[in-house]
Amino acid sequence: MAATTNITIPNLGDFNDVEVIEVLVKTGEEVTVEDSLITLETDKATMDIPAPITGTILSIDVATGDTVNSGDIIATVDAQDETNAAPAKAVKSDTAEVKPISKASVDTKKIHSSTDYSADLVVIGAGPGGYTAAFRAADLGLEVILVERRETLGGVCLNVGCIPSKALLHAAKVIDDAKAMEDHGVRFGTPEIDTNSLRGWKNEVIGGLTSGLEQLAKKRKVQVIQGSASFGSPTHLDLDNGETIGFNQCVIAAGSEPIMLPGLPDDPRIVDSTGALELDPIPERLLVVGGGIIGLEMACVYSALGAGVTVVELLDQLMPETDRDLVKPFRKIVETRYDNIILGTKVAGMQAETDGIHVTFEKGSEQSVQMFDKVLVSIGRRANGDKLNADKAGVAVDERGIIAVNKQMQTNVPHIFAVGDLAGGPMLAHKATHEAKVAAEVAAGEKSAFDARAIPSVAYTDPEIAWVGLTETEATEQGINYEKAQFPWAASGRALSLSRAEGFTKLLFDTVTGRVLGGGIVGPSAGDLIAEVALAVEMGADAVDVSRAIHPHPTLSETVAFAAEAFDGTLTDLYIPKTNRQ
Repeated sequence: MAATTNITIPNLGDFNDVEVIEVLVKTGEEVTVEDSLITLETDKATMDIPAPITGTILSIDVATGDTVNSGDIIATVDAQDETNAAPAKAVKSDTAEVKPISKASVDTKKIHSSTDYSADLVVIGAGPGGYTAAFRAADLGLEVILVERRETLGGVCLNVGCIPSKALLHAAKVIDDAKAMEDHGVRFGTPEIDTNSLRGWKNEVIGGLTSGLEQLAKKRKVQVIQGSASFGSPTHLDLDNGETIGFNQCVIAAGSEPIMLPGLPDDPRIVDSTGALELDPIPERLLVVGGGIIGLEMACVYSALGAGVTVVELLDQLMPETDRDLVKPFRKIVETRYDNIILGTKVAGMQAETDGIHVTFEKGSEQSVQMFDKVLVSIGRRANGDKLNADKAGVAVDERGIIAVNKQMQTNVPHIFAVGDLAGGPMLAHKATHEAKVAAEVAAGEKSAFDARAIPSVAYTDPEIAWVGLTETEATEQGINYEKAQFPWAASGRALSLSRAEGFTKLLFDTVTGRVLGGGIVGPSAGDLIAEVALAVEMGADAVDVSRAIHPHPTLSETVAFAAEAFDGTLTDLYIPKTNRQ
């Protein structure tokens, strides 16, 4: 049952009469655990006071310009039942001490005289989240150490993920586009695939970017240490070579790793996404286990390079994280290219034999066995939060390896931050970089928070599939009223000139305000186009804002405006029967 509860100022240590510089909530507003309520400012730092409970604000007892002390009432809340509250390990108590973070660097060499290295801020992991946090913190004047287990910076994304896969996907697109032009009188003949040269080009792309990161680190005077790090205490890390690093603050950006099916034979023909990028060799028959983004992207690559591809997915939909209608045009195309797409089916076992990998499929009570030359297992990734001895620092990690954080990216230990894959939410590089900037800014004493309304997702398949904000599936599950407007690319001059009329653009709108709630795009360059929809959601734009922004013609970007016009009744490029909408 709900109960009226007073939220008070936590223990401020030696600070008295601290000024309230901002009130972040209002009466009647619903807040959840860790939502910031007010911002305080001392002569050394600013700090947000988070909500320790979930509920509705009944009254606010402070105003901007007031001075407060430990124990003063901030607000009265109609609190939700405790069963709906977040787990205690992820929540700060309303009596917990809030430790302000100094804007000025501290002489860590004196504090950590017993360690081999020391810095204001140590970052674990040099992926997009890690190097972004390190570089931003250095720009703000902090002394930074960046620890990376690989020989090069960039993490999974740059070395064995986002970047190399997109290079190979570009090659696949060129092959597919050339083949498609045969129907229009342009014939190039059968392509000759030199996998060694293709692999070399991919590695050149990686090398150029990693060396660029090294130069950026040097220019910013970020000290890079190669090795695996784990916590030895709340203020120092242990390296795998026996050395130690002392720190005042730490950002955990250790990422994630692929999940493998249990009980698989140890055979080089069974690979994860990293192994698949090596293209060694291109098999005659490839099985992709998992119908998610990573697996389907690699399926596109191998299919273009000549492999016969079979995809098996446990659920009844490819890319189950998005709406079925967005996947439908993609599936229609790949069904003509792949050997088979098997849905609602479990991989019950694999047996490595001299002639190939024998895979047992199980659908209901029926089993069947097929043989493949190579198997790519791509069933998801698992966060690495539990691989760092975080308990020695007092950092809470759940059973999935996820580390809970607040909007300032702080863990339950305020001077230790977590960003990227292990901080929860979608495992996306662009999310990690934004979180990293927040963590670095807070560590440097600045007021910052991660409060993204929309995080776009993109499958760089052929055709590309992209979505952002609210999906129709989510809206239905959450009981949210929405209205959909859609523009088919069959009516787009640009899409027709590309011979790619299979796509469409859809937008979801609030039925009352007309604001953009989300959207999805399927077709070439969908990943580029979705940024406009993300901006619309983030800025609270409505249909008129989008439709009356003049888009260049003929472009695929017009389809976003046309979808908005379909909603507000001004579309002329299609005939849509009049509705009650004025």
